[in-house]
Amino acid sequence: MGVTVDDFLKLLDELPDVRMNHGGEWVGLKVHGKGFGYLWEATETVGLKATIAEQLALVHERPEVFEVQFTAGRFGWVVVHLDRIERDELFELVAEAWCLTAPKELVADFEAAHGIGQEVHPG
Repeated sequence: MGVTVDDFLKLLDELPDVRMNHGGEWVGLKVHGKGFGYLWEATETVGLKATIAEQLALVHERPEVFEVQFTAGRFGWVVVHLDRIERDELFELVAEAWCLTAPKELVADFEAAHGIGQEVHPG
């Protein structure tokens, strides 16, 4: 169980147009100039944008994995301990943070490419 910092960085390659800004002790994650996450390599944690409801649910359900970082407007940022989460769950959270931030057209293309949000019709 757990994800390394290197694994996390490789995971970011699966999302279009991610840029990293190095800010000393942290790395900011942006899409089209807007932030959706942070990486703190020293503590092996990431901060991710989420809805406030999701932030509260994650922290309530698994406080050993998630912490409240802060809230800003309608978003609740959550700290994720990389060594306590599986890669697939982390990717889902990172992709959601990215989708909350990226331009609508880019999100639509990403979701279509990954079969997200599409109804499955019985054949």
